[in-house]
Amino acid sequence: MQFAKRIFLFIAVNILVVTTITIVTQLLGIQPYLTANGLNYQSLMAICLLWGFGGAFISLGLSRIMAKWMMGVKVLSPHDNNPAYRSLVQRVHQLSEHAGLPAMPEVGIYESSDLNAFATGPTKSRSLVAVSTGLLEQMDKAEVDGVLAHEVAHIANGDMVTMTLVQGVVNAFVMFFARIAGFAVGNMVDEEKRPMVRFITTIIAEIAFSILGMIVVAKFSRAREYRADAGAAKLSSPHNMIRALEKLKMNMHGRGQRNEEGNDQAALASLKISGRPNRFASLFSTHPDLNDRIERLRSGSL
Repeated sequence: MQFAKRIFLFIAVNILVVTTITIVTQLLGIQPYLTANGLNYQSLMAICLLWGFGGAFISLGLSRIMAKWMMGVKVLSPHDNNPAYRSLVQRVHQLSEHAGLPAMPEVGIYESSDLNAFATGPTKSRSLVAVSTGLLEQMDKAEVDGVLAHEVAHIANGDMVTMTLVQGVVNAFVMFFARIAGFAVGNMVDEEKRPMVRFITTIIAEIAFSILGMIVVAKFSRAREYRADAGAAKLSSPHNMIRALEKLKMNMHGRGQRNEEGNDQAALASLKISGRPNRFASLFSTHPDLNDRIERLRSGSL
């Protein structure tokens, strides 16, 4: 998928929240780390940790709501009139029970020819598993089962909460160094222009450092994909997971880049089961290579 579409909703909302916090605090003059002698680095780090984790947990809290809105997810009922949808909900609930989840996830579908699915939610008790209509149409029962098991494994592993903690640390360092950069650049101009220069520099540096911080988040995301594959192999079977990945590989090779990637339906790429390795910057890739995932499942080395 295109590089821009590698940035999934959680990170996008997170950057927006962190930037909003910065704008509000700057405009209100809430800068207790600024002293007559310059920056108080201990105070700055404490504030950045508070704001950084605050931004990450706000993003986490909004994740399920934003996913439904952005992807156009229709939540299904266990008593849906459509037998295929009813079966989908029942299977997710069976896998969730097998995984020991404290509550059944919501199950939904979204319109897309893309073969994909994703799981999100702030806790194991408030989660969502959604699959594309394209996946249901083009995958057989065993392949769909592998995909569903993979997504349930993400929830059981607590991946969203762990990612929030990782993102919180990244946020803190981003905000810390952005303010140092803003302070340093501000000192290069006249005192009259200093507040505005610091403000603009801090915002620009924050966005730039956030993009670099995605390298850390993407590395964790790749690691959690392997864990979810291993979990899917236990919840369903290695055979079903391998078949699902092979179908995804065939689909990606056969269709290549689709025009659909230009719209918002691809923006949850790193929450999904599949993702094409980024041709420009593999460090930002949220998913490992499909061949490697298949090989690890076959060898049992996950």
